[in-house]
Amino acid sequence: MFERYAVFYTPTGAFADWGAAWLGWDSAGGCHVPQPQLAGIDVPRITAIPRKYGLHGTLKAPFHLSEGRSEAELHKAAEHFAAHHPPATIDALALRHTNGFVALRPTTDAQSLSVLAAQVVRDFDAFRSPLKDEDIARRRKSRLSPRQDAQLLRWGYPYVFEDFHFHLTLSGRMPAPQAAVLIDTLTPQIDTMLPAPFVVDAITLMGQDAGGMFHQIARYPLTGSQSV
Repeated sequence: MFERYAVFYTPTGAFADWGAAWLGWDSAGGCHVPQPQLAGIDVPRITAIPRKYGLHGTLKAPFHLSEGRSEAELHKAAEHFAAHHPPATIDALALRHTNGFVALRPTTDAQSLSVLAAQVVRDFDAFRSPLKDEDIARRRKSRLSPRQDAQLLRWGYPYVFEDFHFHLTLSGRMPAPQAAVLIDTLTPQIDTMLPAPFVVDAITLMGQDAGGMFHQIARYPLTGSQSV
């Protein structure tokens, strides 16, 4: 039994291996891994914040399991969802310094992914325990818009629906000049591994352990023929 759960997109193959090494955490294997050494870049320091999540894109943000619901029910829900929804295609991903951190983001509007993410938010919300007052207060420190605040109260997370922006986080907050150096350093490595178009082909049920680290519980390929 994990302390919190989430629904993420997690990659596989060489890109997943690279991401695990970059962040220092392999969420599939549930273990720490050695990080690369780069001249002039303190990799462990700049990746400290995103490390616990592993390489991922958030679809349903971490939540405490609602009373009366079980992990087995989550498995069934994820399996059913994946069987009834198709993969989502992104034209391409590229490194960007947005909102203070470096992440891989879609280069163009990814409408099919936004539709998929919105359905994940809705379909898994029955498993989410209501936020505690301290969680709401912490989120409100981010200067939420009225719409984001309403979404926080209704869905447990402010950045959903119109405010959803898919990204795979690779750093904590950093100044623009430092981010530019990081982007120039990583782009040649990443470009060789990222297909274009990029396909979000599965959802992954995640669990957070008592130490705060997220583990891949099960990955479910999206095999549906159309959205429902």
